[in-house]
Amino acid sequence: MNSPIESKPQLDLSINKSLDQDEIIRLESISVQYHLPEERIGTFKEYAIRFLQRKIRYHSFWALDNVNICIYRGEVYGLIGRNGAGKSTLLKVISRVLRPTKGRIVIYGRVAPLLELGAGFHPELSGRENIYLNGALLGYSRKEMEACFDQIVDFAELRPFIDASIRTYSSGMYARLGFAVATAHVPDILLVDEILSVGDGEFQQKCFKRINEFRDMGSTIVMVSHNMEQVERLCQRVAWINKGKIELEGDPVSVIPHYTGM
Repeated sequence: MNSPIESKPQLDLSINKSLDQDEIIRLESISVQYHLPEERIGTFKEYAIRFLQRKIRYHSFWALDNVNICIYRGEVYGLIGRNGAGKSTLLKVISRVLRPTKGRIVIYGRVAPLLELGAGFHPELSGRENIYLNGALLGYSRKEMEACFDQIVDFAELRPFIDASIRTYSSGMYARLGFAVATAHVPDILLVDEILSVGDGEFQQKCFKRINEFRDMGSTIVMVSHNMEQVERLCQRVAWINKGKIELEGDPVSVIPHYTGM
């Protein structure tokens, strides 16, 4: 079994339980607080001056507030809620892009995050170069990426454009390449943030098929989506997040009507 990766800011040392055999992610009392300037500051120079003069006033709010979730191996777990509810923040915590203000997270296995369109891509590099760059960011060696390079290009349907700078790519092409790289190897955990809402219907079906294949092979998928039909179709369980809190958790058929009827 892989060693757990833990994030322990302000850890309550009384928490010493290990994951149950079938758990792969456990979030214990996770909270994230953001501090935003109360007024718009036009330039970095102005911000630096006012920061040194201590003239910046901040508005603080909790993007996540005491979130407790257990996710199991081989499960497709959905996160639903309105914009700004905290769904993407939660994925960033799981992927270790963001450190929680409070709480504890325990993860077993390699995480493949697909959080934002083009995240990790360099706009001046070609699609080919960005495949190797993004693969390295995900923890894969050049040899591993060379072995799956053709598969990535063919899945993304970008062979005629693979040596073009990706600043010339459309958002759909970005998404297709990002998804193809992130799913080139079977991950222990795949994080998906609205990526399946882009591209044409045929490509979306390819994504659905690959996600189901990963699930059948034992991968765990955590996905954010505003498409309730998609959530009901793919997920075994879903959590409705509202203002940083878990409003309701359970099977999609039970949770989605409460959310959509809000």
